[in-house]
Amino acid sequence: MTINFDFATLSAAQRYKLLCGLVVPRPIALITTISDAGIVNAAPFSFFNVFSEKPPLVIVGLQAKSDLSLKDTTRNVRANGLFVINMVDEALAGAMVDCSIGFPADVGEPEALQLPMAAGVHVAVPHLAGAPAALECRKVTLMNFGAERDLLVGEVLGIQVRDGVVDPETLRTDYEQYLPVGRVAGTMYARMQDRFEIKPDTFETWQARGDR
Repeated sequence: MTINFDFATLSAAQRYKLLCGLVVPRPIALITTISDAGIVNAAPFSFFNVFSEKPPLVIVGLQAKSDLSLKDTTRNVRANGLFVINMVDEALAGAMVDCSIGFPADVGEPEALQLPMAAGVHVAVPHLAGAPAALECRKVTLMNFGAERDLLVGEVLGIQVRDGVVDPETLRTDYEQYLPVGRVAGTMYARMQDRFEIKPDTFETWQARGDR
């Protein structure tokens, strides 16, 4: 037996609850941007993922404030087209949540929360020094989907990674060093310390399996 939810009959809040509760865990982009006045903003987004490697693209869902005014991230990206996605690990999780506090536009979260910053290499936007990885990006396009939503597509120009997280020779990620955190729903988050591996068959080995 299944339960059917017709989205045409549901409110936006109900659709949000279903989508965010079921599409889990989601990676978290703690995005730093810089305003025309030089204020560095940091804000978390879990409507985020990598899109492709050729070209190297990421996508982020940006939401307006409750009064439909632009959030600092959207305003800054529209102005200069640059942003950095700071990946979130267990050590940075608390600061990531603090960055969601509704600070005024003239107050930068990293400065208010005393989060150390590091200079960008590929973009003129600093990143959080404590981030395990920082994806330095430029805007490719920003598509609007009504008064509340924009879809940001960004090209990754380079990545700064904390020593020990990625092997420079094999490019393999060490998850015991990384310890990433994902968003579940509401105030729930997930660690990635319980992992398992399933190797896919070829068509030929699948045919030969005895459990078909």
